[in-house]
Formats: sequence, C-alpha cells, structure tokens
Amino acid sequence: MTEHQASACAELGSPLYAALLHRVARDLADGGPCAAAIAGHEEAPGPAAISLRLLGGVHALVLTGRAPELAAHYPSAGGTFDPASPEAAEAAWTAFRSTVAANLPWIRDWLTRPPQTNEVGRANLLITGLLHTLTTGPATGPLPVRLFELGSSAGLNLLADRFRCEAPGFAYGPVGSPVLLPDAWRDTPPAWLTGPQPVLEFTERSGCDPTPIDPTSPDGALALRAYVWADQPARAARLNGALELAAKAPLRVETTGAADFLREVRVAAGALTVVWHSVMRQYVPKPEWQRAELELARLAAASTPTAPFAHIAFEPRRTGAEHRFLLTVRVGTGPEHVLAEALPHGLPAWEPEAADLGS
Repeated sequence: MTEHQASACAELGSPLYAALLHRVARDLADGGPCAAAIAGHEEAPGPAAISLRLLGGVHALVLTGRAPELAAHYPSAGGTFDPASPEAAEAAWTAFRSTVAANLPWIRDWLTRPPQTNEVGRANLLITGLLHTLTTGPATGPLPVRLFELGSSAGLNLLADRFRCEAPGFAYGPVGSPVLLPDAWRDTPPAWLTGPQPVLEFTERSGCDPTPIDPTSPDGALALRAYVWADQPARAARLNGALELAAKAPLRVETTGAADFLREVRVAAGALTVVWHSVMRQYVPKPEWQRAELELARLAAASTPTAPFAHIAFEPRRTGAEHRFLLTVRVGTGPEHVLAEALPHGLPAWEPEAADLGS
C-alpha cells in the first residue's frame, strides 16, 4: 500500500511525498525505523491510510520546530525541494529517516489518529451540487438551506458558501474571501452553473464525525495542517483561510457516526434539507453505512416540493478498473444525477462524458 500511495502522491502533485514513500517502502522491507514506527499496523486495511498517518506525524514534528534538519526540505516550513534532483530526494530521505528514528513514541501515538485534512477544495463540488439543486430542483421557489454534513472532521466545509470559487465564466462566493478556489473547472463550467445563481441562506449548519477536530484549538489546527502535503502550498493556504473563517463562526460537529446522526434529522416545511459528504464513505464500516442509507431513504421518502430533501456526495466510485471521484445529487426519491468529476482534492472539476460512467 505504501508504493500505491507513493504513486498517488506523484499523480496528485506531491513529488516530495512520492520520493519519501518509495523509500519508506524499502525501509519497511528492510526492518528500518519506519517498520518500528508502524509496528502493530502492518495488516491495517488500505482505507486506514497508515502511510498518510506516518507522513502526518512527521509533518507535525516539522511544523512544531522539532525536526529542523527535515524542515530544510519541507516547503511548508520554509524549506526547498527540487523534484528533479536525485540528491535532493536522498537528502530529504536521510533527514526523514533520522526524524522517525528519533521520535518513535510521538509517531506511534500519531498513528492512532485517522487522517483528516478536512480538504477545503472539495467545497467546489459540494457548492456545485447545492447550486444545481436550488436551480433545477422541484422546490416551489427559493428556500433557505438546512445543512447536515457526514464525516465533517473539523466542519470547515460547513462554511463552503463563504469560500470563493472561480473559473472562466463562473464565480461564486464573496469577493475577498480568505479561501480562494481558483481554476475550479478544467473546462467551461456547465451552462446551468454560469447562469443566474440563487442567493444561499442557511438557517442551520451541523455535522458529525466519530473523532471531530476543534479547528480553533492549537492541537486541532496542527492536526489539520499536518495532513496537508508539505509541498502543496495552495492547499495549505486554503486551509489557513478556512481556519480564519472558522474562528469567527463556531461550528457544531457532533461526536457520533453517520447513521446515529441522521436518525435525528427530519425534513422541514419551507426549507431545503441537505445532507452532504465528501470522501468519507471509505472510512465508514459497511454495517453502519447500510444503516445510514436507510436513514437517507427515509428522508428522501419524506421529501415534498415545500419541504424538499437533497443528498449531495463527492465520493470515489469504481468504474471499470478505475476509482473516479464523482459528484452526485439526488433530490427526494428522484434519479441520481452525476454532475461532475474532479481530482480527489476537488480542483479542478469537469463534466464527465456519459459514455465514461459505465460500471
């Protein structure tokens, strides 16, 4: 799985982490410090993302000034890394390996944390789904939104309407927002998105997570920053902007699973009730997700034009031999619509070809 994650990092624009993880894989095979760090987690399933937990724990050391030699290679801490230089990769690896060896108790403790970036770029898809629902849905006129998020982490995407999305012919969100999502679409956005947009009014925002993070606490902010890849400054900037917004708008994230959280949700007359989530289903045990689906079906059955319900999801789906990250929207008991595809971190999005969506 480490080699697989290394390839994913390379494809998603993190040459530093790709180079490190290729070497971590060899260190695991050789019984080196990385093997000692993950002892007891060798048989963890892929969704546990042990490689990302290892990287996050080391990154936290860098961000707190406890690994100055490695920080020299981490752009997030003011260091530099030349992806074209084999010497740079070896120097970064030497410092990484030494950092792991010197901080085994810290890293072993960090491995107990699930990877939670609360990826702000995914708001691009979530807002797209919401605008589509309000623009094309069955509601009898503009309705305020009651928003419920599953797998909220720190709840940052509950503030998605306060982020600024931009693409040729399309812009949404307040000008001057500390969270800018540029190049939101790879090509021209769909026509329904570039037309007149409804004004979003939220009367309720809440979420759930088995292990929520407090984004206003130093430990919470560190955890979120540590899981952003160290050579991706644009993602770090988006996160910092979202943390700034969260400090001004307290968020409610309940410590509970998706099914139990949904059990308390009801549709409401005169409002659009929305449940959304992004790249979280893989972390939910199958029996729990089956119970969550029953609750979603209950809400769908209760949906009416004056009390509509929408389910918006940006999740990976297997299509053929691939896992593709698709935005889907379903209003009430109507058909599910696949509106967009995007890279896992949410930027950019594009309209998938219908012929490409076969199973």
